[in-house]
Amino acid sequence: MTGARTNTLASLRGSIERIEAQADASAPARVALGHAEADATLQGGLAPAAVHEVFAEGRQSAAATGFIAGLAGLVSLAGRVTARRPLVWIRQDFAEIESGALSMAGLAELGLDPRCVVTVCAADVDAALRTAADALVCDALGAVVLEVWGEARQFDLVASRKLTLAAQASGVTGLLLRVAAQPQPSTAETRWIVRAAHSPPASVGSAWGAPVFDAQLVRNRHGPVGRWIMEWKCDECLFAKPSAYPQPVAAAPAHRPHQASITGQQRRAG
Repeated sequence: MTGARTNTLASLRGSIERIEAQADASAPARVALGHAEADATLQGGLAPAAVHEVFAEGRQSAAATGFIAGLAGLVSLAGRVTARRPLVWIRQDFAEIESGALSMAGLAELGLDPRCVVTVCAADVDAALRTAADALVCDALGAVVLEVWGEARQFDLVASRKLTLAAQASGVTGLLLRVAAQPQPSTAETRWIVRAAHSPPASVGSAWGAPVFDAQLVRNRHGPVGRWIMEWKCDECLFAKPSAYPQPVAAAPAHRPHQASITGQQRRAG
């Protein structure tokens, strides 16, 4: 009896391994983020046709928005030579009250084409979930962003599974932006916690530097996790490891020793 159970269990395990191998072989190519260490951990990049979660504290909402905008831009452009596929950004109305409206100029500075961004303001969490599920069914889209502020009991395992199945069926990637909320069990492929990182000015005359994120991968269904400082390259539309020296070091003027000598003489004379 024990031998029969062992053989049955081994047979089931073999069947599961074959199914998973076939799924991996037919899965679309991953979307490289550009950050070498993060891509290596993700086995080549972000998995398309799946759901990914980004969490942040309330005061880090701007950083999380910028990070997920970068992910959405990469996914929308993946596999396209001439143009991006449209991006649908669904926001719960409370999210807009807390963090303000999305800036199309800001998205353009991040490298996204505002003409390809469709924003939807949902009255509540239930409406936001329904809208996201409907949008994920449309295979003409590049990505769907669902942004909800605060804890929401509607985001249970059933709702997460529904979004994942819709993404797998259509090939559209779902990106969930959760601000001021605690992660709950879900079917998400990855889960990130994002914070703002130090961004030195791009030049002496510029007060703004490149967007830099402290991105912590806390869930990865098919591999390890990690934490990296990731800089978003707006012109290249990819993430990268920040340069150790983002600005050139100013050279000392050639006449500096002469001035220092005169200054020293003046001080001694005084």
